[in-house]
Amino acid sequence: MDLSSTDLPVKSIPSNTRCKGAGRDVRDTISVLWYRSAVKSDRTATEPPYWDEACRILTDRDPTIGHLIETHRSDVLRGSGDAFQTLLNAIVGQQISVAAAAGIWQRLRTAFPRLTPASIVAADAAQLRSIGLSYRKVEYVHGVARAFIDGAVDAAAWASMDDDSVRDELIALRGIGPWTAEMVLIFHLQRPDVLPLGDIGLVNAAARLYGWTDGSPKERLLRHAERWRPWRTVATWYIWRDLDAEPVVY
Repeated sequence: MDLSSTDLPVKSIPSNTRCKGAGRDVRDTISVLWYRSAVKSDRTATEPPYWDEACRILTDRDPTIGHLIETHRSDVLRGSGDAFQTLLNAIVGQQISVAAAAGIWQRLRTAFPRLTPASIVAADAAQLRSIGLSYRKVEYVHGVARAFIDGAVDAAAWASMDDDSVRDELIALRGIGPWTAEMVLIFHLQRPDVLPLGDIGLVNAAARLYGWTDGSPKERLLRHAERWRPWRTVATWYIWRDLDAEPVVY
């Protein structure tokens, strides 16, 4: 699929646009703008156990990240707590604007107050189409819901699986590409060392922060992020946090 055929082609996205899902996978393209429900963060209630240690180490290793940590120190990574809703939200937002995704997600939540795999499987295509999902996305959400029900996806088992195994299980599903799987690793599982190089917002923000004007910013970020190990999730989150008016929850 030609990326320029999406309704938000690459060339139309400003460099400072917060844009998720920038991979070349047709299921996870650069024009994905995933609608995220912005909420204020309760730091003490949900802080990952590694967060303070990671912040101390990153501040020592990288003054630029240290400045972001200091600026947003009252905020912390949080997740929605529901793997299925995380994946569903990602599919809703693929290849459409934030505003369009927000409207569809709100209508979906209104139509299905208990947004579960069973409720989505039970919904017919016409109902989901009326909410605003494309024919392809209806196939995706039905497929993901069935995978949760029949055990092809076992979110409870992810805690005992390494990052690559979780990623591989997810991208085997239609509608889920590498970036979406990495959002699950970061926001649902809160894995500490994930670097989503397919996120154009992250790549562009890093290039601005560090003044990279030559070479591939993605390659430069990959090399630079070696100093963040094993806390690349934390550095990534603070770069994202600096782009958003409020911390977000997936």
